Amino acid sequence: MSSALSDAELAAQIAEGAGRILLGVRHGGLLDGRLIGDAGDQISQAWIGAALRRRRPKDAVLSEEAEDVGDRSTASRVWIIDPLDGTSEFSFGTKDWAVHVALAVDGRPSAAAVSIPARGEVFRSDEVTPVDGPLTGRIAVSRYGGSYESSYVADKLGLTRVQIGSAGAKAMAVVRGDVDAYVHAGGQYEWDNCAPVGVCAAAGLHCSRLDGSEIVYNQRVPYMPDFVICRTEIADDMLETLSNVW
Repeated sequence: MSSALSDAELAAQIAEGAGRILLGVRHGGLLDGRLIGDAGDQISQAWIGAALRRRRPKDAVLSEEAEDVGDRSTASRVWIIDPLDGTSEFSFGTKDWAVHVALAVDGRPSAAAVSIPARGEVFRSDEVTPVDGPLTGRIAVSRYGGSYESSYVADKLGLTRVQIGSAGAKAMAVVRGDVDAYVHAGGQYEWDNCAPVGVCAAAGLHCSRLDGSEIVYNQRVPYMPDFVICRTEIADDMLETLSNVW
């Protein structure tokens, strides 16, 4: 990696590189269960952390797998990272896991990349294709069943539920055009959705909190409990429907 890389290029290279490393962790089935998940989390975090220290040493970092040290919330530039989104999916051998890499500048995603390594996909905010084409009439939900809010929206708007694993995989399904929406109300942290929201916004999708307010990152307590990502064509109906239960 060159020091001349733009933030978006760096995000994409880190997301892709960490994904390749994680595929190596799964190589040969030598590890399984909780052991492979723990190894994936630790190895991906170590590599991403080293890459950011080398290429953006002055920037702050918030990651699921690293201690949140210093007064990170006062920094203007903060990399928000999930080294392995969907550890259980990764451990079970499915394809619906991801790597999230985003730079938030003054609380808004400025550059973002999400890799879906098992599918060979990297979605990046500087190159993502605007979402177009006919609506699918489908909504992404958890493999464990959607939240009450997502179920309510699905019923009221006549959307078919599609079970997908990790948060990044759900969000990229909207970017890919496989589904029209992803509604989350079960509680997450900023690393779970910053990069997906950055990519989705760059693709021209509607991204907001469930009450329609803006999503703002790099909060002192990095808890991000709810959001909606959806096609703009259904955004008004989505928010109106959610207003009945949120």
